[in-house]
Amino acid sequence: MADKVNIIRRSHVPHTVARGIIGASARTGWAQISHVPAIQALDGITLEAVATRREESAREAAAAFGARTWHTDPLAMIQDSSVDIVTVAVKVPDHRDLVLAALEAGKAVYCEAPLGSSPAETRMLAAAAQSGHSVIGLQGRYNPSVRRAAQIIAEGRIGRPLNARVVSTSSAFGPASTSAYEYFEKEESGASLLTITAGHTLDLVEALLGDITEVDARTEILWPHPELLDTGGQARREVPDHIDVLARTTTGAVVTADVVGGVPPEDADFRFELRGTDGWLSLTGGSLYGVQGGDLSLASSSDFPAPDKPAAPATAESPALNVAELYAHLVHDLQTGSRSAPDFAHARHNTDLMAGVSHAARSGRRWTSANS
Repeated sequence: MADKVNIIRRSHVPHTVARGIIGASARTGWAQISHVPAIQALDGITLEAVATRREESAREAAAAFGARTWHTDPLAMIQDSSVDIVTVAVKVPDHRDLVLAALEAGKAVYCEAPLGSSPAETRMLAAAAQSGHSVIGLQGRYNPSVRRAAQIIAEGRIGRPLNARVVSTSSAFGPASTSAYEYFEKEESGASLLTITAGHTLDLVEALLGDITEVDARTEILWPHPELLDTGGQARREVPDHIDVLARTTTGAVVTADVVGGVPPEDADFRFELRGTDGWLSLTGGSLYGVQGGDLSLASSSDFPAPDKPAAPATAESPALNVAELYAHLVHDLQTGSRSAPDFAHARHNTDLMAGVSHAARSGRRWTSANS
């Protein structure tokens, strides 16, 4: 089946692939600020269709983004023969049915992370995607500075990695929110500081230092009743808004990571500081959208070539920068039959790791990948 899907993709779209976005609003949302500008700046991929729940917003999005067609029924867009890639950019609880429908239609599927609303749901979706092209939106690992840092480490330019300190912030999960985002406070939604911000952060750590094999953790709810600014009411927070992780990776490096929610946008911060036996390396930046949503600056005691030019032009604060890198890998995969982009099996690994962090925090016992 995998060979058949690859042959169909290459024969149908030898030079340019067409993409449809489910959840593309012209007024707000992640797709508007990341997926759409990434596509518009890349060669070899076009925005063919958009789907939203209401006709007015679907028409508006198609006009604003230059899409040829619009849909109020995402299943109709999925069945559109002119669409090669289906991007699922909606709330996590809505991922399951849309992803399954796109896989059943034989489409390449790009889904935002986390893939499922629970580890069990993620495992099911990963199993369903084994025969086709799937991509999970863990794009931070493809930032040009991250890729160059990984090369420096792999080539031993700073010696054997010893220990890394990480700070990763989010402006969400603080003392205030709005009713539109109240679902983030519910554990059953699968969308939280742990599954989103910590998931992206630890995925970047693994891209640099190898898989995380051991975890000790502590999680806290510092603001149990965030104010809903649009209604004046209060929500009840069921998920952590602060996470501390102590981990070990396959390279033997010890990592401490502080994942902090509720940071004002002007104080957004990401820091990765690695000490090796023969030198040091750091990645720094800060984005309202978290480490996955902006550029990073690389510094090291070792000389190194400048990071590669981004696949698509974007400002340092633009969340389109890293998303474009991931799309560039997906387009290459579809045109050549390769598998370079992180797939749903990678999503399962990330979700299992976040479940390990949660288990370690709740039980007070160390989690190891060998026992997961």
